[in-house]
Amino acid sequence: MNVRTLFHRAPATAAIAAVCVTVFAVTALQSGSLSNAIWGSPLGVRMVLYGPYVVEGPLGWLRLVTAGFLHLDLTHLFVNMLMLVLIGGEVERYVGTARFALAWFTGVTASSAAVLAMNFGTPTAGASGALFMLLAVLVAIAYRRSADLRAPVALVLLNVVYTFVVPGISVWGHLGGLAAGTLLAWPLTYAPVIPKREAP
Repeated sequence: MNVRTLFHRAPATAAIAAVCVTVFAVTALQSGSLSNAIWGSPLGVRMVLYGPYVVEGPLGWLRLVTAGFLHLDLTHLFVNMLMLVLIGGEVERYVGTARFALAWFTGVTASSAAVLAMNFGTPTAGASGALFMLLAVLVAIAYRRSADLRAPVALVLLNVVYTFVVPGISVWGHLGGLAAGTLLAWPLTYAPVIPKREAP
């Protein structure tokens, strides 16, 4: 499987991945670190989700979106981009690029909003909230296809367990994205049946 296959009919997934990688490259160069790429980087500081900065800092409420393209370190970026490529491409091919892009930004915003509401004073960054949204949509896609639900449901449950077990994970960011995906999943994957036109 090559890159062209992974991104086949998934231009939004490819674009989001490209932006995330580019942003990380800039922040890593500015900070001089692959393991702490935000706080030594002017771009990272401007993009990170942090309650006081949202209220008074540059970009303000746009940080609810920009933080979804920002990553703490190389491992954080790699894991999120791997999930994005594997899950995002599948979802985008099923729902279409426009609906996928709308769902992605909704997931990012909902994840960030949950963090601000429940953990205002903790800096947060990463695409994982939106990825949790995609996991919920993936379950709905499997159901629409009458496929075995055990694998996608297990994937969701494993990621939820990971959220609570591993320290330093944004619990509210993940739960906010998952909640958004749960609400979006059914209408997002709905495909109306178009009646066939009868020949005259």
